[in-house]
Amino acid sequence: MNDLDRAAHALLRLPPSCGPVRLIAVDGHAGSGKSTLAARLSAALGDAPVLHLDDLATHEELFGWTDRLRGQVLEPLSRGETAPYRPYDWRLRRFGEARALPPAPVVLVEGVGAGRRAVRPFLAWLLWMERGPEESWARGRRRDGPEQAAFWDGWTVAETRHFAEDPSRAFADTLVRERQEGYDWLPGPSVTAGAHQIITHSEGVLSVI
Repeated sequence: MNDLDRAAHALLRLPPSCGPVRLIAVDGHAGSGKSTLAARLSAALGDAPVLHLDDLATHEELFGWTDRLRGQVLEPLSRGETAPYRPYDWRLRRFGEARALPPAPVVLVEGVGAGRRAVRPFLAWLLWMERGPEESWARGRRRDGPEQAAFWDGWTVAETRHFAEDPSRAFADTLVRERQEGYDWLPGPSVTAGAHQIITHSEGVLSVI
């Protein structure tokens, strides 16, 4: 069993946190590898649904998506209902047709600010990608190319302000560090002795008690 399989097994053992759903946040700086980790965890969980917060943000509201997340996603899931959210089209600058997010046993929500203060009460676990801002942003700029340079210039300012006002890392249950192959899974700042009895961290992986 590889580290992702063991992590998936551990997350499935958590108690539900949002109605019948175990809502797992994948947070970190832009360009840190959140989307890749979420996709790999989704596959290890048997294609668990993934909500990308880029679908709820807009050009004008990079971090002003809390009400949309609550109304379109968290409230329906907490009732055990399918959540019909409308993804934002970054090219057309408008919201598109509704997509269905089912109340699966595990739902992953990934994006900068996924572990923000307003979301944490609904989370079963908060993962933080352990890569610094400068390195993450450089990776993101290389990924998106020079045509997105102006966007990134504005983004880094907005992200720095967001985390100064509403930090996530300090509340992470697990810090995830990318290796050449796989990941290391390290205790997050929120973990204290005797806490989280279902999941422990050992030898760089999540383990189930």
